[in-house]
Amino acid sequence: MVQERVFPTFQAATATVTKEEGLWLYEDMVLGRFFEDKCAEMYYRGKMFGFVHLYNGQEAVSTGVIQAMRPGEDYVCSTYRDHVHALCAGVPARNVMAELFGKETGCSKGRGGSMHLFSAEHRLLGGYAFIGEGIPVATGAAFQSKYRREAMGDASSDQVTAAFFGDGTTNNGQFFECLNMAALWKLPILYVVENNKWAIGMAHERATSQPEIYKKASVFGMPGYEVDGMDVLAVRAIAQEAVARARAGEGPTLIECLTYRFRGHSLADPDELRSKAEKEAWFARDPIKKLAAHLLEQKLASQDELKAIEKKIQAVVEEAVTFALESPEPDPKDLYKYVFADND
Repeated sequence: MVQERVFPTFQAATATVTKEEGLWLYEDMVLGRFFEDKCAEMYYRGKMFGFVHLYNGQEAVSTGVIQAMRPGEDYVCSTYRDHVHALCAGVPARNVMAELFGKETGCSKGRGGSMHLFSAEHRLLGGYAFIGEGIPVATGAAFQSKYRREAMGDASSDQVTAAFFGDGTTNNGQFFECLNMAALWKLPILYVVENNKWAIGMAHERATSQPEIYKKASVFGMPGYEVDGMDVLAVRAIAQEAVARARAGEGPTLIECLTYRFRGHSLADPDELRSKAEKEAWFARDPIKKLAAHLLEQKLASQDELKAIEKKIQAVVEEAVTFALESPEPDPKDLYKYVFADND
């Protein structure tokens, strides 16, 4: 087994987080976990079709970054593992679930499915089936924010964009080209690498000449950080700093989050490549349990409050399934609808 990288240290006790913020971060991560667990159940029951890539284990990355931004105002660009990014961005669970069921009430009107979630209202720029596709889109969104502000005099155009992608994507051309442009033009963007060690089925250390992805930022003269992607407070602290820099016009940041997916690459993956010992070691770092322990230790929450949140979220997820099941299928006569921008 490849030697694990030493995790960067983060003193959670020194993190500035209020009771309200802590409970919200916990609720956001629990929503992601419960939603994905329900997706697995629906998929295996034959209610959901196509490829479905779950996010279990990586919740601290999505919550830590997006909740450090202005959800609904700032832009989020995802990958094919996009359900939880959508939820964190504010897309209602019922509309995400309906999309996974291919229903008209889905956030992409049933046309996108699991890998192509989109919501203009929530500034979710999409999920993408091919790795790296979202990076140029996110870079373009960051460019338009800067252009509107500086060239068109729109003082309200101070949006920041977060582009999420995996470790495997950092060997692709889009990654290098876009980091170069973003650095040259000082674009307001966070490039967030969710390094879950395995890309699809190839161990990251075997596929790249420089496994420490955050160090690649130095080539472009931009800040690069590695962070414990299993600690939402650590991710949030780095993201807050990067968002502040971006909004102040100081340019992009590359953030490498060391994380792990608790399930296989997709629900069609038997997950036989990773060792039991490796998986168990990472299960012990569960980000939701880690935050819960911190909140209890710091007297920011009680067990009853955490259980109440879980009960509330369970009801939200169950309602989302009911909504999806009862929603109508897209009408065949609307086959060509939404192809062009002038369609409603």
